[in-house]
Amino acid sequence: MMVLDNHGNKTMIHRKFPIRFNTPAFLGNAEQNGQWRTPPFKHLLREWWRVAWAEARGFNVHLDEMRRAEGRLFGVAADDGDSRQSQVRMRLGRWDLGKEKNWGKGLKVFHPEVGKKGMPVGSDLYLGYGPLTYDKNTKGTRLKANAAIQAGEENDLRLAYPGAEQALLDRALALASAFGALGGRARNGWGSLELLGDALPELESLPLRDWRDCLRLEWAHAIGRDESGPLIWRTKEFSNWSELMKALAQLKIELRISFRFRSGNNAPRPEPRHWLSYPVTNHSVRPWGRDARLPNSLRFKVRRADNGGLYGVIFHMPCKPPNHFSPNENALQKVWSQIHQFLDGNNTIQRSPK
Repeated sequence: MMVLDNHGNKTMIHRKFPIRFNTPAFLGNAEQNGQWRTPPFKHLLREWWRVAWAEARGFNVHLDEMRRAEGRLFGVAADDGDSRQSQVRMRLGRWDLGKEKNWGKGLKVFHPEVGKKGMPVGSDLYLGYGPLTYDKNTKGTRLKANAAIQAGEENDLRLAYPGAEQALLDRALALASAFGALGGRARNGWGSLELLGDALPELESLPLRDWRDCLRLEWAHAIGRDESGPLIWRTKEFSNWSELMKALAQLKIELRISFRFRSGNNAPRPEPRHWLSYPVTNHSVRPWGRDARLPNSLRFKVRRADNGGLYGVIFHMPCKPPNHFSPNENALQKVWSQIHQFLDGNNTIQRSPK
């Protein structure tokens, strides 16, 4: 809804969206318990606004210019006194704790690198380690904190933002609903959400860029594409999130072990698998150290089908690793080409146009 001032000028857009999580979400509060809170939603909107901003400029991006525009819209705390309040207002219908408190043992998936000959591991623990942990007493998975937001929980999200910013923010909202996830281990599909209602803008196209060109920027600014189309794959439909997350865990295990390590801890140089994400248990890289963090640019998302079933989306948002990793463009292209080929050749998923 558009609000006009007394002179008929456009002022603020007001929107209300029902929100639903398709997988449990780990939105930690000060006690690290899952709670409905606005900061994660603000972060998600900013993340996809950056993508929309870059797309609108043909991906000819100057980072300082983007940061200034982002600060003007979303607010910034500056030491030089040039702090700004956010022009985007957001609130939730409620701020209660999540209802997921007693995590079950979970489903198992075989991991050939665990133990001497491989063994079954919890699929939810594999994808959610951190918010989830292993319980020695029950020999299963449990929540590290006291609560998480359950799959299927709903809330209302209310937004107000300047009419002049409508195009980019509407684009960001549509992308966040289609590809966004919130909270701990969101890149693995936890906290997959969807915005509901007629107010949600249509996603008629995608912010696509040749994945090799994406490696020129150090931040995720587009969904990659290659000669076959968008780097997006989807699973079959499942009746519940637990079975689907097991399938995604199996896929991730198979992908990672397709790159065999030839060294152990304190390796003198990175191996191909290190470029997927870092750190890797028992396989550190001496020049990188043990505290460096390289997040995986291959992301998982869980969506709800029209018939109520759930399916997984795997999509690649390639970007250049930070300079302190001394990224090698040829090595990166070789590794990610292998990953794309692996996904194309996997008979449990198929390419998707969106």
